[in-house]
Amino acid sequence: MIDGDLAISIESTLMKEYGPILSNEVLANCLGYPSLNALRKAISRETVPIKVFSIPNRSGKFALTKEVASWLASQRKNPAQKEKNL
Repeated sequence: MIDGDLAISIESTLMKEYGPILSNEVLANCLGYPSLNALRKAISRETVPIKVFSIPNRSGKFALTKEVASWLASQRKNPAQKEKNL
């Protein structure tokens, strides 16, 4: 599966389950953070790999499902990450 197809597949799955915007625990889980607190720290340190944003009168931070899916698909071939042999 090429990255574009993979991104579309991931996006479709996330869209069905969560809709066009991800927030809080779901966002932390999708990005691989061990907890919501870890995501909050990454946001404050500005190290989150995608754009997160606020929505007026809503608590928490949000990200677009499409951007999360694209980032996840891109991680498959990211040479900066070493794969661990299981």
